[in-house]
Amino acid sequence: MAFTTRPVIMATHGAAAAGHYLAARAGLRMLEIGGNAIDAGVAMGFALAVLKPDQNGIGGESPILIYSADRARVSAINGQGVAPREATIDRFRGMGIDLIPGDGLLPATVPSAVDNYITALAVFGTLPLAEVIAPALELARDGFPMHESLQFGIQENIERWQEHYPSSVAAFAPRGRAPEIGDVWVQSDWAGSMSLLVEAERKHARRGRTGALRAARDVFYRGEIAREIVAFSRETQVMDASGEPHAGLLAEDDFAAYSARVEGPIQADYRGLTVHKCNTWCQGAVFLQQLKLLEGFDLAGMGHNTADYIHTVIECAKLAFADRNAHYGDPDFVGVPLDRLLSSAYAEQRRKLIDPKRASLEERPGDVPRGAKRQPGPTAADAPWPTVHGGDTTRCCAVDRYGNMISITPSGGWFMSSPVVPGLGFPLGTRGQMFELDPGHPNCLQPGKRPRSTLTPSLVTREGKPWMVFGTPGGDCQDQWTLQFFLNYVDFGMGLQEAIDQPTFHSEHFRNSFHPRGSRPGHMSVEGRIEEAVRKELDARGHRVEVLGDWVNGQCEGIRFDAETGLISAASSPRGVSYAIGW
Repeated sequence: MAFTTRPVIMATHGAAAAGHYLAARAGLRMLEIGGNAIDAGVAMGFALAVLKPDQNGIGGESPILIYSADRARVSAINGQGVAPREATIDRFRGMGIDLIPGDGLLPATVPSAVDNYITALAVFGTLPLAEVIAPALELARDGFPMHESLQFGIQENIERWQEHYPSSVAAFAPRGRAPEIGDVWVQSDWAGSMSLLVEAERKHARRGRTGALRAARDVFYRGEIAREIVAFSRETQVMDASGEPHAGLLAEDDFAAYSARVEGPIQADYRGLTVHKCNTWCQGAVFLQQLKLLEGFDLAGMGHNTADYIHTVIECAKLAFADRNAHYGDPDFVGVPLDRLLSSAYAEQRRKLIDPKRASLEERPGDVPRGAKRQPGPTAADAPWPTVHGGDTTRCCAVDRYGNMISITPSGGWFMSSPVVPGLGFPLGTRGQMFELDPGHPNCLQPGKRPRSTLTPSLVTREGKPWMVFGTPGGDCQDQWTLQFFLNYVDFGMGLQEAIDQPTFHSEHFRNSFHPRGSRPGHMSVEGRIEEAVRKELDARGHRVEVLGDWVNGQCEGIRFDAETGLISAASSPRGVSYAIGW
């Protein structure tokens, strides 16, 4: 048996995994009191907004995939907020902006996380919001021990906050410094804001469960919270990466008009499994395109993490991500040719572009749909501004004994790049930075449109039955690191934890999704545990190999459900404070 950093958690009642162990405990608590996997997932989502404000927040977004045992089908909740009505290309051009900044208030979209979570509860959950959000409220009111990544995030940003974000200093560094590791950290304003939702649910209990949940979400989108966000955003000018201070563009009408909705996923088959992803308002299809390319290779025959294997995976990633940058956009606004992009015939055609002995240094999207234009963007060498993305994302997923499954990727609304809204305890997101200002591009900025984000939960079924949920933080690397975990498990037959523990690699060849949108042609990064001989061979094939630390890439987690036996197996990465738990 292979050594693993942690045991696989095996359970029969349910399991939860999250980017912080206290969030995983919140999910398990829902299962223990009789809730289902969806209740558990939403509880973890709210808890993560408290525990990891450096990586996500309720001012951000949270794409969700759900397998409903009752309905026997997979659904997606379109967890990305939309651009304000005043956010137009002409408006940005008139401000002298050619590239939407990655910080400040200008790139804010309508926060979607609260509506996503409440919609998931209303349609698929069983418990009231008061029960599901209780762990998060307790963590915010009573506090939790300061952990290393949160302390580091505060330390890294204090100087910037003191110059530009005084409300963030008051919220996260009231003594002018980061708390010590282990200090009990309280977020009273956050607790006060979210308590308003619980109180609205209680007051409107006579409207039934769904009506009460609707009343709770309306506090955020049509009530006091929306008004305070808009007032602060429009009345406050904040310096951003454009080099000038700007106020935000959100209006109360933007909040009132916004509504999360349940929709179908996109999917592709691989080795007898069906992998489900969210639509092209995120990058999920790039995972599927990689699978379609890779199914034409004998990966197991190449050997795990050999030069041949890594070269093949990286070259397939380059082709898939080139298509992402050229073709993907909000499907409500642009026709994305998914039937073609995910077809076996297209994959076969694209596969022929791969030279087994030479790395490509070109950006090679397939035939561009009518009206779309390539926009390769600056390389790393001439990028106009150092990235301000310094944050990341987090993860949670859950499975219950009935086979309900949920996979969530909470992100955005982190405290690095936008100021805390005074009195509310959280900042807005900056996801609008991912829009293009080229009107011919499928991901161009338009009012009411969702930017094509990097957030990409994963869910797998086999013959229509629940099989696995998984994911990782990591921006453009999400669908590279999770792909390797999936291949480790499916193609190489590794155990769940063993598959997560393996050293990873990723390409940075394509245009980055975050400001300043640079690319590093031919560049790939590998964890230091990749053998030196393999690294030298990759370098000889033309890859520009950078060696990172041994345990630095991603925080993947996965939960597997055996529909025949009812066994639930869960695992999480040792990189960070993520944990899986079950019973």
